Amino acid sequence: MKTKTVGKLFAIATAMAVSAQGASAEIVLKLGTVGQLGMPIGDGIEQALMPTLEEVSGGQMRIEPHYRGSLCGEQTCGEQANQGLLQLWTSSTANFQSFGTALSIFDLPYIFKSAADADRISSEWLAKKQCEIAAEESGHICLTVYSSGGFRQLGNALRPIHVPSDMKGIKWRVTKSPIEYTLISNWGAIPVPYDWTQLYQGLQTGVVSGQYVGTPWQEIAKLHEVAKYFTEINGSWSGNQLSMDKRQYDALSVQEREWLHTAADAFGQKEQELDRQWVADGEATIKAAVTEWYVPTEEELALWRAGAIDAWINAKGTFDPETAIRVLEEQGMTDFITQLKEAGAL
Repeated sequence: MKTKTVGKLFAIATAMAVSAQGASAEIVLKLGTVGQLGMPIGDGIEQALMPTLEEVSGGQMRIEPHYRGSLCGEQTCGEQANQGLLQLWTSSTANFQSFGTALSIFDLPYIFKSAADADRISSEWLAKKQCEIAAEESGHICLTVYSSGGFRQLGNALRPIHVPSDMKGIKWRVTKSPIEYTLISNWGAIPVPYDWTQLYQGLQTGVVSGQYVGTPWQEIAKLHEVAKYFTEINGSWSGNQLSMDKRQYDALSVQEREWLHTAADAFGQKEQELDRQWVADGEATIKAAVTEWYVPTEEELALWRAGAIDAWINAKGTFDPETAIRVLEEQGMTDFITQLKEAGAL
């Protein structure tokens, strides 16, 4: 057992590329991501994470990025970090659940009222609080939480959707997420698990007629060419995270950790800026091409939120109710808190 432990520590030290040159040693942190240049995650790494770390460390630390899943997928990147094969990795907050539930709160439908609220609350305290929990339960140090695509919005090829009952009987594409399946079912549609890469053709042929995807992703896939009715319900926030394997993080000096956190903070801020623009550009393209982009009234939004309550009930045990209440209270969502409490979700 001792030999295996020593071997693993040696592998970690080697992977971090720490040379034996005293104060002038350079630490290279290998980063695995499915993000790519030309999109917010890749551009944020290039424009903020990498230059900030090199600047604050005086060139003693740098990042070696590997984009487009060239090293690993989201879950496998986290596994490889634990094995000492890389140090930093990104993923959706949903896929982080493979290592623990600390970031599950970000995936609760209607936990955030707007993108501005999500950015503000995450930056001010929620990301720090949940990342501290993640460090204890997951074997990863979560450095920042940010959006990748804003909120998921509804698009369909059949008819205008203003309230949940308008979805009745429509075959709606869903991922394997239990939360998403519950949402679509409660809103009245027929959930159909369907591969993302085949979605355009599925909408075109009528195998499915609706989808629930972040706006810029819908624009990239050109789903608006076949789905002409959109509804802005701001249901589920597309949370992402940047983490480092805890054992390797603990091997850094206090100063090196400070440098890394400074760079991660700069990355998180840049991601907010890039993502807001990415979402706005995607929405503008879609709105110019579709028959209807509908924004529900506050009364209608209350009906959409009511359909999300079962998803909160199903997620009980993965989030702290008091933390969720604080998030909702800071956005003035007292009516939704009352609904959740009455249903036993909080």
